[in-house]
Amino acid sequence: MLADFLIAELRAARAIRKMNQDEFGKIANYSGSHVSAVETGGRPPTEDYVAAIDEGFQTGGIYSRLLAKVTAFDDAPVWLRPWLEYERDAVALRACNPLLIPGLLQTEAYARAVLETALQGTEEMEKRLTLRLERQRAVFDREDPPLTTFVIGEVALRVGDPKMLAEQLDHLLKLSTRPRVIVHVVPATAGLWLGQSGPFVIASFDGSADVAFLEDHLQGRVVTDPTAIAALQRSWEIVRAVALPRDLSRDLILKLGNEL
Repeated sequence: MLADFLIAELRAARAIRKMNQDEFGKIANYSGSHVSAVETGGRPPTEDYVAAIDEGFQTGGIYSRLLAKVTAFDDAPVWLRPWLEYERDAVALRACNPLLIPGLLQTEAYARAVLETALQGTEEMEKRLTLRLERQRAVFDREDPPLTTFVIGEVALRVGDPKMLAEQLDHLLKLSTRPRVIVHVVPATAGLWLGQSGPFVIASFDGSADVAFLEDHLQGRVVTDPTAIAALQRSWEIVRAVALPRDLSRDLILKLGNEL
């Protein structure tokens, strides 16, 4: 996806300049055969290669920045990588989680505690933790961040070590003051509600159809089928309807934090 886009852009850069592969490579001190291998997928576009292209053609570093996006999630599980690109490029994200603080909103300590339950003290756990924090930066720290809306079950705000949970709730409050971050809480008094069947995220884009992500104990999967997406959109409207408004949700988070 994004890697293919980078290769296509490098190929287009040569075509626009009406250069053959030898001529293009000479500017960056690479052979024409190397350029050919990159353009056909036989060699990956390395940091050194794209930096040489940027310098040779005075691009302002555009290809290096594209490569950084491609390689940012190299340690992600294979099943997760397609979703990471959707998540990073979305103009809006809607996430529902009945039992846990959604990953994009987790503090490092909370994320570590969650990951340790399944990946106790392993190297994989550290990779997943780093990845989770990188995902947060990719979403919230971009120039034009997406509109992110979260529906969280109240039980998620009550579970965990008191010190860790207090920090997490404070973090949640701070994030919720951002203009493009909306947090809703489904109060315990709501009883059974649709979102308790499992967490899901819906990503929206300019000019293309919504995509969703469902995650279970083993892994997750991207959902693109229009019928399934429509069902998840209806589910979102239902869980959003049983949640507290934004201001009342903040009040509840503050109240629970003060009780710790």
